[in-house]
Formats: sequence, C-alpha cells, structure tokens
Amino acid sequence: MRKKIIVVTMLLAMAATFMVGCSKKKDGEIVIGIGQFAEHGSLDNCREGFLAGLEEGGYKEGKNLKIIYENSQADVNMASQISHSFIAKQVDMIAAIATPMAQSAFGATKNTEIPVIFTAVTDPIKAELAQADGKPNGNVTGTSDKLPVEKQLEMIRKILPDAKRIGIMYSTGEVNSLSAIEEYKEIAPSFGFEIVESGISAVGDVPLAADSLLEKVDCINNLTDNTVVSALPTILNKATKKNIPVFGSEVEQVKIGCLATMGLDYYDLGMKTGRIAAQVLSGEKKASKINFERIEEFDFYGNNAVADMLGITMPSDLVESAKEMFDNIAE
Repeated sequence: MRKKIIVVTMLLAMAATFMVGCSKKKDGEIVIGIGQFAEHGSLDNCREGFLAGLEEGGYKEGKNLKIIYENSQADVNMASQISHSFIAKQVDMIAAIATPMAQSAFGATKNTEIPVIFTAVTDPIKAELAQADGKPNGNVTGTSDKLPVEKQLEMIRKILPDAKRIGIMYSTGEVNSLSAIEEYKEIAPSFGFEIVESGISAVGDVPLAADSLLEKVDCINNLTDNTVVSALPTILNKATKKNIPVFGSEVEQVKIGCLATMGLDYYDLGMKTGRIAAQVLSGEKKASKINFERIEEFDFYGNNAVADMLGITMPSDLVESAKEMFDNIAE
C-alpha cells in the first residue's frame, strides 16, 4: 500500500511539473515553436528573416512573442520528437524550417488546431503539404525555395563551356532533393550536360560519396539538400584538391567556397514567411486558406577568390549582372 502511495505521489508531481512547463505564459503572449531541420547558413538566415517578418507584422520577441527554438541536426527522428514536444508545450504556432521538419510538424498537428507555417520547402506538393493548385492540405502553409534549375544550368554552361558531367549528391530521405534531381535530369540534356547522381542516407556517408563522385565529373552542383549542406565544407575541401568547381544553390554556399550560384536570398524568404505567419496570428487569414508562395527573384552570386584559386575566368556578363561578388572565402 505504501509503495502504491509513493508511486501515485510521484506521478502526480511529474504531471504537475509537466503542466507548468507546458502552459505558463504571459497574458497576451504568443508562443511559437520554431523547428529547424539542420544547422547551416541558409536555414539560419531563413529563421532570422522569419523573426523580422513577424516583427514587421507586430509580433516581437520579448514584447508579445515567445520563441521556443529547436534544431534536429538533420535527424528525422529528432524532428518528430521536436514537433510533438511543441504540441505538449501548447504553442500557438509551429514554424517549420526545411522539408523534413515541415512534414513532421504537419503530421504531428493533424489532430490539433495548431497552424504550421513552413519555409525552405522545395516542393510542397510532393511533400504532401499542398495540392497541385497550391491550396493547403490542412492547417498548413508557407513558402517554397524551389531552385531555378534552368537558370542554374545556363550559368554553369557559361562558366564551364567544355564541361560534360555534373555531379549531384543528395539525401535519399529528403523528398525535396528527389524532386530537384528529377528536374535536373530532365533539363540537363538541353544544355549538353549529363547528371551523375550520388545518393546518401546520412552525413557520415558524405566523404566516401564525394571521393567517388569527384572521379566521374567536371563539376559538382549542390542542391538545398539539408543533409549534404551540413557537410558542404568536406565536399569543398575534397573538390578543391582536385581543382573541381562546386556550384551552390544560394548565397551562403558561395560565401564559404562554392564558385557561383543563381540563387535566392534566404533572409528574404524567411521575411515573406514571417509576414504570412503574422497574418495567421492576427486572425486576418487562416493557414488552411493561404496558398503557399514561392520566391520568384533569383540573382547571380560569384566568388572571385574561388575563381582565382581554380584558374577560372568569370564571364563578364555574369559579373556585371551579379548582385554580389565575394573576394574571399568565409570560414
């Protein structure tokens, strides 16, 4: 009997602690759980832009907004745990950064009224977050970072007129990358390229996969694949030793050693997402009634230091049109 009393007491204490942790918040304060799938510059910029977009819409951290931030470190199982922890903490909204986190958050919240606002999702339709016409599949909406594949291939052809084979490494577990690979393989022949692909299942696979891929290609083109981007410095180091250029998918990748990109600004993408979130929080619109949006503006970014190191002369028309050219490689 005494043991039963002790067990019941412990359970009640645990429950009380759990409830306090879940429900305590200031009057009028909005709580948003931000789940980010991986740790790298583009997604970090997305998060910062998201907060700026929220502030523009009247929601500022420390004033009327509380942020609970979690990063799954490119672990799908951890992403699921984070999504469920946000529900347990009774957040008012989940902001999901990158496709695997968005899928996890959407799945976890289906039986709740918590809206999910996603960003940096390459293909919301194939991720089953939206219908073919852009309408949400539930209480979920946000922004897509779909790559300008044709413009990227056109840029690579201008910079490397004699190249034949482009290597692309991707995570077999990221639907965003599978979608991008399909598009690259479809369009590449029209620019005289062959796509050589290499699928990986975890960050630890990158070194061997990079070694193998670099033996077969004239250059590497990086996607917005979160698992691969997490190990991009490793790829860049190996490619540099073989004097093989690596093209990025956004500006942060160019800063740290990719040669060039026709890419988008992830801070701007985050801001657009934050504005959508503010509309939902204010009651102006429901997430379930907002079609997802895409960034339509793409710019050329190049790295002069990388070009000099590889002995490549950048075409003057690209340099003149560049939004920014970098003269060093960021650490």
